[in-house]
Amino acid sequence: MQNVIIALAIGFIVFEIVEHVVFPLFWSFKHRKLKSVSGVTGMTGKLGEVKYWQKGKGKVFVNGELWFAVSDDALLPGDKAVIEQVNGLTLTVKAHKV
Repeated sequence: MQNVIIALAIGFIVFEIVEHVVFPLFWSFKHRKLKSVSGVTGMTGKLGEVKYWQKGKGKVFVNGELWFAVSDDALLPGDKAVIEQVNGLTLTVKAHKV
């Protein structure tokens, strides 16, 4: 009976070490090179819709939010724009070419 209890305790300890140490280390190494899908770093390259535009600046709708944006391209409301850069709360965008 004592051998069974010792075997169960060792099995439990090994399982906990694998679950809380080995798996998290494995996943962190595996996913460290992936591009972020959220936050500012994940916005570059995403497509948004121009809602308001006048004289090189306006507002663009991206991911359910309205952002201030600037661009050298001539844009009109309803156009699609690709995010090139994020500066604070302002997006630098360019016209999406289909």
